[in-house]
Parts: sequence; C-alpha cells; structure tokens
Amino acid sequence: MKAYGGRAHRRARHDIGEYCVKSLTFDRANALCGLIFVGIGIFFGVQSLILPLGTAFRMGPGYFPLVLAGILVLLGLIILVQSMRTEGDPIGPIAWRGMVLILFSPVFFGLTLRGLGFVPALFLTALIASFASVKMTPLVAVAVSAALTVFATLVFVQGLELPFRLFGPWLSF
Repeated sequence: MKAYGGRAHRRARHDIGEYCVKSLTFDRANALCGLIFVGIGIFFGVQSLILPLGTAFRMGPGYFPLVLAGILVLLGLIILVQSMRTEGDPIGPIAWRGMVLILFSPVFFGLTLRGLGFVPALFLTALIASFASVKMTPLVAVAVSAALTVFATLVFVQGLELPFRLFGPWLSF
C-alpha cells in the first residue's frame, strides 16, 4: 500500500478542491442586486423604528414601513443566495436611455399635472416613457399613450370620480 503523500492522492485532493471552487461561483449582477435590496431594506427598517410601531391590530405609522423593509431584506437575501448557486451572464452595457426616460416620466407628470391638466400630462408622460425602449416606433408610442390616457381617464375621473381637471390653465386660449 502506498502512503497518502503520493501523486495520485495529491491529484485527487486537487480535483476535489477545484470542484469546490467552481461550485461556489457568484452571479455578480444578482449578488449586487441582492446586496442593494438588503442595504435599502435595512436603511428603511432602521428609519421606521423612530416612528411608533403599534401592534398588528392597531398599526402605528412605523409598522407598515418596517414590514415592507423586512420583506425587502428577505427578498434581497433570497436573491443573494440564488446568486451563489448559478452563474449568470456578465453585466452588459447600461441602458441609460431607458433609465433616464423612465425616471424622468413621473417627475414630468408631477410637474405638469396642475398646469396641463390630467389628459395632456398623462399622455405626454406615457409618450416619454414609451421611448425608453429602443424598439418603440413613434406610431405605436402614440397609440399606447392614447389608449393609456383613455383608460386612466375612465378609471380615475369617471369611475372613481377623482377631482382631476382634464385640461389645465396652461392650455386655456
């Protein structure tokens, strides 16, 4: 019998170690996303602790934000664990156009709702957000924006009877 210090044994130990290293790869995109979720959840969870929590039956103003922060931390941990099990695609180029247009759209809506009114502000907001996709054509963007505007007007103004002005003072001639 050969002692454990032989070449075959060293090769077997090397193969086992190599296998273990390969199985613990991280999907960097998911790991980063999970860490961001956990960080934001912890931040808002700590911030909600300065408010009265109350109980489940008599919720205080800090109860619901704390629950949401806990859910965000839990989802972040799940994503982080998933990132350790699978190897994903490398992070590609950042879609700046989409991020800027999607983030700008609600700001535009908030700034123009009183001046333009509900219908034009919503139509233009949907039109701006539509062009976040590079595959969007102008005709389809106008059609989607018009359909969304009609639907939202029927639901919020007619159905729920919210007091939105359909057309604002900026459009009065």
